[in-house]
Amino acid sequence: MNTYKDLIEQTFDFPTKEFMVENNELHFNGVNMMEIIETYGTPLKLSYLPKISESIQNAKTYFKNAIEQHDYKGNYTYCYCTKSSHFSFVLNEALKNDIHIETSSTFDIPLVRSLYAKGKINKNTFIVCNGFKRKLYKQYITELLNEGFVNCVPILDNLTEIDYYLEHVKVPFQVGIRIAADEEPKFGFYTSRLGVRYNDIIQLYEDKIKDNPNVSLKMLHFFINSGIRDTAYYWSELTRFIQKYVDLKKVAPALDTMDIGGGWPIKTNVFFDYDYQYMADQIVKNIKWMCGKNNTDEPNIFTEFGSYTVGESGAVLYSVLEEKLQNDKELWYMIDGSFITQLPDSWGLNQKYIMLAVNNWDQGYQNINLGGLTCDSMDYYNSEAHQYNIYLPKPEDKKVQYLGFFHTGAYQESLGGYGGIQHCLIPAPKHILIDRDEDGNVTHRLFADDQTEENMLKTLGY
Repeated sequence: MNTYKDLIEQTFDFPTKEFMVENNELHFNGVNMMEIIETYGTPLKLSYLPKISESIQNAKTYFKNAIEQHDYKGNYTYCYCTKSSHFSFVLNEALKNDIHIETSSTFDIPLVRSLYAKGKINKNTFIVCNGFKRKLYKQYITELLNEGFVNCVPILDNLTEIDYYLEHVKVPFQVGIRIAADEEPKFGFYTSRLGVRYNDIIQLYEDKIKDNPNVSLKMLHFFINSGIRDTAYYWSELTRFIQKYVDLKKVAPALDTMDIGGGWPIKTNVFFDYDYQYMADQIVKNIKWMCGKNNTDEPNIFTEFGSYTVGESGAVLYSVLEEKLQNDKELWYMIDGSFITQLPDSWGLNQKYIMLAVNNWDQGYQNINLGGLTCDSMDYYNSEAHQYNIYLPKPEDKKVQYLGFFHTGAYQESLGGYGGIQHCLIPAPKHILIDRDEDGNVTHRLFADDQTEENMLKTLGY
């Protein structure tokens, strides 16, 4: 009999750096998932904290190598994009690695203040403030600037945003400008709704920054939704962005930084093939070449990696409640959770995740569909949602089957409405933090228990 383990090893290059099997049980980053399940039960979410630091250090190494390889004169700064996961345990781990942060909306600023109060950041930490800003967001940024957060840099998203800062900021400060990049050809719009048009950028500088002694232009900001990928579209947009930097630098001598945004991909399948070092090399090489061609000083480079920072640290574990054959060929494993509420990207964006059995690797397997607990017909995960047909063990002797979705650490809690009302009142599962002590031994603790009915009823006004 071919076993589930045979299938995986024949189909994928398995085991991998993150995944291995011992005694027919799956280990994720060296942590036995069955031991976690036996301790806490399912459904549960987990965060493996050392992966956050590992990802940051890898990116720093890639860009350090590229800068040395090409004798690049600017430096590299790693910012974490907080919107990917605002949890304190994520920021605490990330900030161990001498990084800076990027914010997206108003309430990010109280989060910044909390980090400062706890000594996690200081007034020299870069706080890159992105997004289309309502008055309160601009007020909070202004307060930081007036209190001496010298590297708080509001990124201008439109032609009038700077007016508020010019009126209310009482100390010298720096700003950036976000470029409105062209969207992918298949996107519904030609140009991003965020940022300032290419043709308006120099005029914005001339009219409102150049002759004002209180403000200087520090940074030009760039981001495209498809992320940093080796495509003609990405290199074309990056080249256009670098050219605008060169043109702007001619009239704005204080400009010294290029923020290339986020979008480094994470592993969403076992076949993942992405050369991070190559991409870092090519980015640095292209910037250096175009600056040299135009006799322009090479800028400092910022990135704002969010999913890359935290995505691969996360996982969600489920148990199969029941097997259901709905017709001659559609076999369902019903899980003790919901894709809509707990993995919303798999439902809303058709996002792929690594899905593997946690136990019973020595059993036979069968082709199945996975069904969630809500009454919504779209609460499923199958071969159309997954990259390949879904196979899971067919356990004998009424053994419970457990499974996991991995690299789910970015966005899922905020998109799923963590702590709030879930579709069909499906409770948010418990959340476990996994770490290692100074000797490398695995430790784990409960961050949040299952959402309770009392909590939901109170939110609903009962």
